[in-house]
Amino acid sequence: MSAIFDQNSYGDYNSQHASQNSDNLQFFPSQYGDPSSGGYGHQHQQQRSTSFPGNTMSPAPELGYGGYNPIPGAQMNSQPISWLSAFGTGGLEGEPPLLEELGINFSHIKTKSFTVLNPLRPVDRNIMDDTDLAGPLLFCLAFGTFLLLSGKQHFGYIYGVAVVGCSVLFLILNLMSPQGVDIPKTASVLGYCMLPLVMLSSVSTLFTLNGGLGYILSALAIAWCTYSSSGFFTAVLGMNDQRFLVAYPVGLFYGCFALMTVF
Repeated sequence: MSAIFDQNSYGDYNSQHASQNSDNLQFFPSQYGDPSSGGYGHQHQQQRSTSFPGNTMSPAPELGYGGYNPIPGAQMNSQPISWLSAFGTGGLEGEPPLLEELGINFSHIKTKSFTVLNPLRPVDRNIMDDTDLAGPLLFCLAFGTFLLLSGKQHFGYIYGVAVVGCSVLFLILNLMSPQGVDIPKTASVLGYCMLPLVMLSSVSTLFTLNGGLGYILSALAIAWCTYSSSGFFTAVLGMNDQRFLVAYPVGLFYGCFALMTVF
C-alpha cells in the first residue's frame, strides 16, 4: 500500500504532536508552600535554627545519631566528662565500677587491713572468700619504697623471697590441711599480714634499726605478722589445733623481710 500525505495532513500531525508534548510538560503545584511565605519549609528552617543555633549544617532535630530516633522527651547526658569517669560507671544503671571489675575493692582492703592490725579480734572464716592481690601488691611496693628511702634497694630480693615463700607455704599448707588452699589465697594472706613489716620499714627511714631497739622492734613485727597470718590460715582452713605448726614456717618467711629492714 502507499500512503499519500499532503501538506494539510502533515500540518495536522505536527499540531497534534505538539499538543501531546505540551500536555506531558504540564507542572502541577506542590503540596508544600513557599518557604518565604511561612509554609512548611519556613517552619522547618526555623525549627532547625532554633535547635542548632549558629550551625546551618546540623542534622534535623527529628533524627538522632546514626539515624536513631530518640524517645520523645528524653534528654542526653550533658555532664562534663573527665578522666575520673574511667574509674566509675559513666552513668549506666547496673554497671559495676571499673575498679571492682578489676578485682580492686578498697572496702575489702580496709577490712582485712584492720583485721591484721587487731590480731586479738576473732577472724571471720569467710574473710578470704574474696581473694584479691591488690592489697598485697600495694604493701610490697610500699615496703620496697620505704627501704629505698632508707638507702636499701631490695626490690629484687623482695620479689624473690615472696615468690619462693608463697610457693613453699602453699605446698606445706596443702600437706597439712585436708581442705586445701590455692596459691592466690596463700599469697593474699601473706601479703596482707605483711603490714607490720611495712610499718617497721617506714620507721627505718627515720633512724637505723641496726641496734638494740631495732632488734626488739623487728622481733615484735615478726611476731605480729606471724600471729595474724597463722590466725587467718587456721580460720580459713579449719586448723585451730595446728596453729603453732603453721606459725613456724610463716615466722621464717617474715623473718627474711625483717632482715632486709635491719641490715
